[in-house]
Amino acid sequence: MAVDPLLQGLVVGFAAEAQEVCQKVTMDLLDLERGGLDTEALNKAYVRLGRHLHTLKGSAASLGLQDLSEIAHKLEDALAPLRASVQQMPRAVVDILLHGLDIFMLRVHAHADGRGDSLPDYTAALAQLVAEAPPPEQATAPSPTPAPATPTPAPAAAPTPATGLGFGAHPTMEAPRDESHAGADADGAGWRVSARQVTTLMREVERLREVRLRTEERSRELDRVVTLLARQGLLAETAEARTLLSGVGRAMRSDGEETADIVDALEEGLKAITTRPVRTILEPLQRMVRDLSRQLGKEARLSVVGAEVSLDRRLLEKLNGALVHLLRNAVDHGLESPTERERAGKHHEGALTLRIEQQGNLLFLESSDDGRGIDVARVRQVAESRSLVPTEELARMNDNQIRDLIFRPSFSTRADVTDTSGRGVGLDAVRAAVEALQGRIEVASTLGQGTRFMLTLPVELGSSPVLVVRVLDQMMGLPMLAVEATQLTRMNSLRIARRRAQLEYKGQLLPVVDLGSRLGLRAAHMPNEGQPLMVISAGGKRVALEVDAVVGDRDLVIRPLPAEVRDVPSYQGAATLSRGELMLILRPSWLVSDPAPAASLTPQSRRALVVDDSLTARALHRAMLEAGGFTVHLASTGARALERLLADTYDVVICDLEMEEMDGDEFIRKVRERPETRELPIILVSTHETGRERGRAAGADAFLSKRECASGRLLAVVLDVMSRGGGRA
Repeated sequence: MAVDPLLQGLVVGFAAEAQEVCQKVTMDLLDLERGGLDTEALNKAYVRLGRHLHTLKGSAASLGLQDLSEIAHKLEDALAPLRASVQQMPRAVVDILLHGLDIFMLRVHAHADGRGDSLPDYTAALAQLVAEAPPPEQATAPSPTPAPATPTPAPAAAPTPATGLGFGAHPTMEAPRDESHAGADADGAGWRVSARQVTTLMREVERLREVRLRTEERSRELDRVVTLLARQGLLAETAEARTLLSGVGRAMRSDGEETADIVDALEEGLKAITTRPVRTILEPLQRMVRDLSRQLGKEARLSVVGAEVSLDRRLLEKLNGALVHLLRNAVDHGLESPTERERAGKHHEGALTLRIEQQGNLLFLESSDDGRGIDVARVRQVAESRSLVPTEELARMNDNQIRDLIFRPSFSTRADVTDTSGRGVGLDAVRAAVEALQGRIEVASTLGQGTRFMLTLPVELGSSPVLVVRVLDQMMGLPMLAVEATQLTRMNSLRIARRRAQLEYKGQLLPVVDLGSRLGLRAAHMPNEGQPLMVISAGGKRVALEVDAVVGDRDLVIRPLPAEVRDVPSYQGAATLSRGELMLILRPSWLVSDPAPAASLTPQSRRALVVDDSLTARALHRAMLEAGGFTVHLASTGARALERLLADTYDVVICDLEMEEMDGDEFIRKVRERPETRELPIILVSTHETGRERGRAAGADAFLSKRECASGRLLAVVLDVMSRGGGRA
């Protein structure tokens, strides 16, 4: 059945509306199937279902889509007996209604794509739908729970012979189609734009935000000039200049505020176009969990926490497959059958949970279940039998390393191959998808209690509120979402024992953490009266963070760190301040974690020179060395580093290999030419492993890849080279 060409644009809009309505119907059906609702809640659910189906029927009829209107009408008929008696919904009826929604949405998308003429006769699908529906007296009878010991495939497992349309396609699981319309007028017309064009526009908004920050800085400089003139004592002579400058300062502040409003509006508009709530991909997974559980003779309920977080549409699309894999793995491998669960003292229905939280430019996503957990002994046995890891290496692995083997390609603990598992494809694909998004995935499990998969991903869209703090002369950023409260230290609110302080906060005692000590910049000390304290919250933990000063809050674009140093646990990214200075953003989860035992610090008299043309690399190397007690100076070029060496003395130099103007090879040769620095230990750092031979030939004492630096080896290698007084390695 062809659609009138004049209505085709409206049909495309109807497809998006129908997708959303069908998702709401699906969620209500799953709630009704689970039971446990009182009469009032049941009545409201049936009213909502009837209203949604009636909306679909009326909208389809108004567009001349008679097949869709009749399918929606049949679904109303199947619902009517239950709605009249306000009964719990039997599974058989849920199956029929979900099947009907599948057929409805497949035909909706076909009409929207202009393929209505190629659709099979919808009357055959309707006939089968009606034939499969139980009689009214059976529909209103209580539905017995199937015996879990003899699982039967869900009716959806096979496609409908007459139409080729069945549950297998799951059209209601798809995200709403993105028509790539940046905007639309009242007639439904729009503008098609590419992702590249939108990304370019976002970059321009970021530039405008940086201009606003610079304008604010210039305004503050004007205020300082006016104050300076007033201090000169020449009040009469400078009165006109001060008045003029004050007026310019006020105008600049006003312009800055207006610019800030424009930037915020542009950013919000771009986010509305390019993002959507995470629930758009999470809620459809409820249907998948339900169908797979029935197919495997299990019972499971999926709970979602944080579904209203909005993310880049492209990121959501790429995450969808990984989440499907994790949930299928949880249902198939993780959850026990209802009988097993009851024998173990658990509820017969397994609990699956997805948690989503965004902090600054990091997205934390956790998938957990309360199933049987990962059997480390079984994983070790499979790894050994399939020779995935050499026997000697396997013997040295701890439990966490053994659990990580489940991410290896072709790993599976299943001896047989089924529709859902046994092929060794799944978790390795999840890790590959997460790493392709520059993220990481970790697993934690307790045998008999369940498993958690933790995904951490960078989010690059838009700015984030950041609280800027100072420790000594270091500026650091904290994602504002992690800052629960700020206050000045009052000694009567602290409890001090054994050189450790705790803050009384909302009935809790929070450990006081000195940020300077945590970063290795100084020895730990107690906070002073009036010193700033911030309550930092992450992952359910809290600490009171002690800093030297709170500079203020900023809206900043937080960039992920380069891949070579992304694994440094203390930082989640970097941002640029108004004058172009690079500022590292602290990771809240690291701040609230228990610090590792501190190694003995080397004396502060040891001095290091870091030579690198990357702002981020210089800052990270500096942070690592200062954590080891070094005084660190920085140079952005080889020429500048040579000037430093003429003016100061250093115990060690860390130099990048690939730099403009003067690369690491040439720099080392020039250092070795001077008698005063001929024996100075130099450690060469490079992104590429091939630089090792170049460094050896140039006379470097040691070589490290940037990935090795990120893993924490820099300080150890520096101390090793210094302990042996240089010596080529």
